[in-house]
Amino acid sequence: MSTSLSTSGSAAGRPAGRPPIADAGPQALCAREPRVPAERLVAEMVPPPRFDSVRFDTYEPDPAQPSQSEAVTVLSGFAAGLGGAHASGSAKRRWFAKKPSAPATPRGVYLDGGYGVGKTHLLASLWHATPAEPALKAFGTFVELTNLVGALGFQQTVQTLGGHRLLCIDEFELDDPGDTVLVSSLLSRLVEQGVALAATSNTLPGKLGEGRFAAADFLREIQGLSAHFRPLRIDGQDYRHRGLPEAPSPFSDEQVTRAAYATPGASLDDFTGLLEHLSRVHPSRYGALTDGLSAVCLTGVGPVPDQSTALRLVVLADRLYDREVPVLASGVPFDRLFGEEMLNGGYRKKYFRAISRLTALARDAKPLVSQ
Repeated sequence: MSTSLSTSGSAAGRPAGRPPIADAGPQALCAREPRVPAERLVAEMVPPPRFDSVRFDTYEPDPAQPSQSEAVTVLSGFAAGLGGAHASGSAKRRWFAKKPSAPATPRGVYLDGGYGVGKTHLLASLWHATPAEPALKAFGTFVELTNLVGALGFQQTVQTLGGHRLLCIDEFELDDPGDTVLVSSLLSRLVEQGVALAATSNTLPGKLGEGRFAAADFLREIQGLSAHFRPLRIDGQDYRHRGLPEAPSPFSDEQVTRAAYATPGASLDDFTGLLEHLSRVHPSRYGALTDGLSAVCLTGVGPVPDQSTALRLVVLADRLYDREVPVLASGVPFDRLFGEEMLNGGYRKKYFRAISRLTALARDAKPLVSQ
């Protein structure tokens, strides 16, 4: 499915001082205004590219943690059980058909474990192993699901996902009560229509240093949905206490600009201009914003000024990480993007994740400077 990408101006937000190179040069994210059809938003609810090839047999359980092998066995059986008819019958029910009752047994699994135990690997493996065509399975983060509701509306989202066999939600976020209620209501409607669920979650505010989220907290927060989930604990080494990874030292504006011009398919933007542009693009379109890019080059990276801007940047970081797009930058290191107040606040889990992912992408981008 195609995405319409329009441009405004000659490359708004592109830094000055570009080298005199004859070709067209890099693109600018600030010049992109993607128009994403609703059907693409749904079609793209699949495991991200970095999880294209994961399967249960590529997961390597820790011999010292028997719960990891047990998780593979349980999830394999769960996937196999989803191969029959949709729990509520045909997805195309008659208008006046009796509303299906919710299933008596749990139609969902919650993967309960800390960082580094492979929850997303297992969740993506479940999606791949479920014997149904991709159009009947959906995989996305909690943020992507809320963005889908924002783009389609609640009722249309229920109708769109209601005929699915499986919905996988990675990083179910419980730090925004409004979004938690919204998604819980959506999942309740989907369960009524026979959709099976699988989820992982992040930590609640105040629990960042406690090692793992704990299923009891998750089930309490989703309240009425708790009966539909079977908690599946996955033990293992918790990487939460490693602290933030050390971000690579930024390059100069000139190095970043030259690398952008030397890298086919790269984009080049001033960081402040990009942040302003993100405020004008719906987060559901951030994936389309990066279509076709081989690298993202940013000049003048500095601390993010406010929380709304920071949360938009988190979504962009997630989309870039999912697509494995290197990020080359000048300015401050990525571990200085968010101030102490943000890193100590209720959304700190998101900011730590964004720093970690941008740092990884910055490491991937270092070879571009030597081209």
